[in-house]
Amino acid sequence: MTLGEVTLTRVWEYFGPVGMTPEVFFPESPQEAWREHRSWLAPHFLDERTGIVNSAIQTWVLRSEGKVILVDTGVGNHKDRPYAPVWNRLNTTYLDNLARAGVRPEDVDIVINTHLHIDHVGWNTYLDGRTWVPTFPHATYLMPKADFDYWNPANEQRTRLGRGNQNVFEDSVAPVHAAGQTLLWEGGHRIDGNLQLDPAPGHTPGSSVLTLESGSDRALFVGDLLHNPFQIHEPDANSCFCEDPAEARATRRALLGRAADENALIIPAHLGGHGAAEVVRDGGKFAIKGWAPFAPYGERV
Repeated sequence: MTLGEVTLTRVWEYFGPVGMTPEVFFPESPQEAWREHRSWLAPHFLDERTGIVNSAIQTWVLRSEGKVILVDTGVGNHKDRPYAPVWNRLNTTYLDNLARAGVRPEDVDIVINTHLHIDHVGWNTYLDGRTWVPTFPHATYLMPKADFDYWNPANEQRTRLGRGNQNVFEDSVAPVHAAGQTLLWEGGHRIDGNLQLDPAPGHTPGSSVLTLESGSDRALFVGDLLHNPFQIHEPDANSCFCEDPAEARATRRALLGRAADENALIIPAHLGGHGAAEVVRDGGKFAIKGWAPFAPYGERV
């Protein structure tokens, strides 16, 4: 798909169940609302048979002003994730999928980690023998400094995610930083004439939004401020992974309001189906105006 002068391709790593029912994944959400929306949430966002939430792990590939830019890098292969069994020691065809999108690791100029959770930084590195090395050797990795400091084990933060992010900094963040390939940004970062990174805290302290403005087109890459399109209709419903629930709700409402007012496409990190949507205001909440023209994911990986 093309937005202004920017082309956008989505590359999957995984699509399917993530082992949690709505009650567990979104513990503050009204269960009657899940029943109300169940008919259209299935099958892409909810497995109607099991009642388990479906999720996509994917990378958005942007081509802008001659550069190849990746937004988030998924879970990664061979990563030891003892407290996240769904993501433990995966062996997916992600790099082959990236190649089918016309991208070799050496082609990538910029990697954006919207935040530093387990399922957004995994392909930052790959295992070369017994050593984790940067997957994209020529890229600058843009990481929010607030998250870099928060998830650094040396700082001994008490986090809501707890052991769920164990080993992630050590195998997917620190090796890139040691290689001199990171840019730790604060306050905002202009990538080029089409793309701007800004803080969007709440899910994590360093969660960010990538704004695309090119010609008359607008898009907001919102990371994990939205895990499921249910949260468009129920914007106060946080996931169980939000570090600051009150801030996450405020940021989500602000970004959805901005998307509605500016007719911007909302592009979360984990939506299956068409992957992105236009939204409108609906009283004190929001509603889906239309889906992006991406083909829905089919069979589970």
